[in-house]
Amino acid sequence: MKFKKTGAQKSTITRNVDDFVEKTDNIFQAVSVMAKRSSQVNDKMKQELMSKLEEFAITQEQLDEVFENQEQIAVSKFYESLPKPWAIAMKELLNDELYMRDANASEDKD
Repeated sequence: MKFKKTGAQKSTITRNVDDFVEKTDNIFQAVSVMAKRSSQVNDKMKQELMSKLEEFAITQEQLDEVFENQEQIAVSKFYESLPKPWAIAMKELLNDELYMRDANASEDKD
């Protein structure tokens, strides 16, 4: 997933609650959906960051040396500048990019 190209806001902005109610018919359901999606996005971001930072892992022998790794700093700054997971989830919900299903709804098979 290209987190930089999601188009999500990088800062907090005021939203109209009615936009969320329109998507799910219930503000609490909208918040629940965004929270679950936000968790998924956060996990994916964390996995990507950790895999990139593994390249810079320090061995026990190198612990005595203190040095600055510019590449590691660049990777960290890149991930800090990305939109937050909750902003990505909110944008996806408002743009109908999320598939939602009700796990409690029973399917009637006749």
